[in-house]
Amino acid sequence: MSIINDRIFGIHDDALMLQERNLKLRAENIANADTPGYKARAMSFDRAMESALQTKSGTGPGAAGRLMTNDPRQIGGAASSSSSVQKGYSIPDQPALDGNTVDLDKERVGYTQDAVGYQTTLSFLNSRISGIKSALKGQ
Repeated sequence: MSIINDRIFGIHDDALMLQERNLKLRAENIANADTPGYKARAMSFDRAMESALQTKSGTGPGAAGRLMTNDPRQIGGAASSSSSVQKGYSIPDQPALDGNTVDLDKERVGYTQDAVGYQTTLSFLNSRISGIKSALKGQ
């Protein structure tokens, strides 16, 4: 089933999951903007996507000898591949006196950009699914 998904959706299913994780990370940062001592988390979407592509093509670390899965609840399934994304801490331009490193303006702009990317990927996948449905109906 994974090979069929790869041929139909390409990298867009992985991109959607990574964008969702990035949106959650930014939402956590925004929610904790006033929490003393909170360290803002960051994820490099480009690096995470490159890693997902290498793993999918079988050239990345850990790709050789992996078991094929058909359910994200299985060990090594879709959920565990996206959870291996390296998250780090963002470095603030102006550190706060209370130790909080969230730059609220940057987080809001980043969240908006990520949300637009998520919507774009979702729209592409929806149009792809609609095309498949109409092909199956014979229209």
